Amino acid sequence: LALLSLQERARQIEALGVDYLLVIDFRKELAGDSTEHYVTGVLQGTLGAREVVVGENFTFGAGATGTAQSMQDFGAEFGFSVDIVPLLDDEGVRICSTHIRECLAQGDIESANWALGRHFTVTGPVVRGAGRGGKELGFPTANQYFPDTVAIPADGVYAGWFIVHSDSSIEGDMRPGVAYAAAISVGTNPTFGDEERSIESFVLDRDADLYGYEATVHFVGHLRDMVKFNSVDELLEAMANDVTKARQVLAADAKAQGWTAKDYFLREK
Repeated sequence: LALLSLQERARQIEALGVDYLLVIDFRKELAGDSTEHYVTGVLQGTLGAREVVVGENFTFGAGATGTAQSMQDFGAEFGFSVDIVPLLDDEGVRICSTHIRECLAQGDIESANWALGRHFTVTGPVVRGAGRGGKELGFPTANQYFPDTVAIPADGVYAGWFIVHSDSSIEGDMRPGVAYAAAISVGTNPTFGDEERSIESFVLDRDADLYGYEATVHFVGHLRDMVKFNSVDELLEAMANDVTKARQVLAADAKAQGWTAKDYFLREK
């Protein structure tokens, strides 16, 4: 499961100040290259590399026979430096993508965020859902659907930030690029028997037409597991409690981030 789309990886790499990003299509031909041809053909021939940075468990070449140490040996032979970055470990837990996926599968968004060093995010278009949130419940949501290849947190309700991406103004009282407080439902809405899994963000205290816009959801904290309620009234009471808890979680997060009012919107109640 992908923790980030290629587009989002590119955005984050650009934010780090990287000048150029080259995406290499990992074709069968490249997978079958010998370790030496990978070094001379790709690193030297295509990239003209002077310094190569790899993780200590890095492998390359046909059959993954190349290792970080053999890359260092090639560097000494062909005249480029190689930095081997050790894997991160916290009290016996390896900090890696596998660990982060496990945290997400358990709904432990706080641990996933700690391992990432940032909020876990998903980015995708806002589409029309069942239309139930605003009409029947009074909690209109921005609905997003993702393929099974994308990692998303376990079913449940979360507090998070909702950011719309647009070069133009948005109809309503939201602005592009601002992190708006949201209560976020992940799952299939068992109370109503929905089958398709979605991410539904109820943006607090805002009203805007978001259909068709690309948006990023930042998951901050887990509020509760997904529950099938016996009545709409029970569901509404739970949703009101979710909103109250979301405000508390996000107020603390905004303070911890050192954000100013121009960076986010949260009306405390």
